[in-house]
Amino acid sequence: MTSVSINGVRKSYGPVDVIHGVDIDIEDGEFVVLVGPSGCGKSTLLRMIAGLEEISGGQIRIGQRVVNDVSAKDRDIAMVFQSYALYPHMTVADNMAFSLKLKGLDKTERDARIAKAAEILGLTPMLKRFPKQLSGGQRQRVAMGRAIVRNPQVFLFDEPLSNLDAKLRVEMRSEIKSLQHRLKTTMIYVTHDQIEAMTMADKIVVMRDGKVEQADTPLNLYDKPANKFVAAFIGSPSMNFIEGSVRGSAFVSNDGVTLPLPSATVVSDGQKLTYGIRPEHLALGNGDGIPAVVQLVEPTGAETMVQLRIGSSVVVGVFRDRITAKEGETIHIVPDSSRVHLFGADDLRLA
Repeated sequence: MTSVSINGVRKSYGPVDVIHGVDIDIEDGEFVVLVGPSGCGKSTLLRMIAGLEEISGGQIRIGQRVVNDVSAKDRDIAMVFQSYALYPHMTVADNMAFSLKLKGLDKTERDARIAKAAEILGLTPMLKRFPKQLSGGQRQRVAMGRAIVRNPQVFLFDEPLSNLDAKLRVEMRSEIKSLQHRLKTTMIYVTHDQIEAMTMADKIVVMRDGKVEQADTPLNLYDKPANKFVAAFIGSPSMNFIEGSVRGSAFVSNDGVTLPLPSATVVSDGQKLTYGIRPEHLALGNGDGIPAVVQLVEPTGAETMVQLRIGSSVVVGVFRDRITAKEGETIHIVPDSSRVHLFGADDLRLA
């Protein structure tokens, strides 16, 4: 197992800076997911770790070795891309063996590594098939097998599930996480899908505009987001935000709606804040609570997602109860005050 250390790493294309002094420490055997919106720099950072992009500044260390000037082929990493990039004229076994042939490994060792990887990935019955005879999920497993046979120090994944349908993505998420547990190898995984990040990662690194906004465990990011951006990005549906200020022991929105504050919050009377509450932390009131006008009802089976207007603010609630209210009708909701997040004028989390 091998750690990866990223210290003050920068990337510029001419006068344009796209990565701004990123620091990330990845421990031996850790599964780290880089997540963020398109253009945040996560794939560029992954390519710098892989040696496919030059580093403009800072240092990348894989294990005990600084690899800034080490070529990609000598970094002892394996990368799985969004595109399967399989050779169509080669069988599954030959696709997996190709890099080993280039390294000059003898046939006995190659066959042993292929057999082991195929067993791990459930590909043993398919070794003689060609890529056109495989499903999308099977092709992605072959691409992963091609990486596994190399026995790398670090696995890198660049949005490997983007080409799969929703059902296959769920299945492959489980397979990749299971694979990491079995191999106990350091893995760095890039995605824009925060559900993938939450379900797979030991640690999530949230990026925006070439900077790290927060790096923490999935549940800590969910429960204690450092700022409004992380709070909005982590969680689906996104956190609701209402602008207003503190009035006595309560929060009052800009249009006069009163909302409960967490009991342990230290705020000043009149202080301007953003009130954050996740959709799943709103409950239906029995005639009491805050009046909200129903704008849209979206039943999903186990839960019902409801878009609501509270004063001039539009919020989303997720309820386990069946909702019979129609558009335009008024219901009452009760925020769980213990799960409220407050953000100051600088968008940093206060509570």
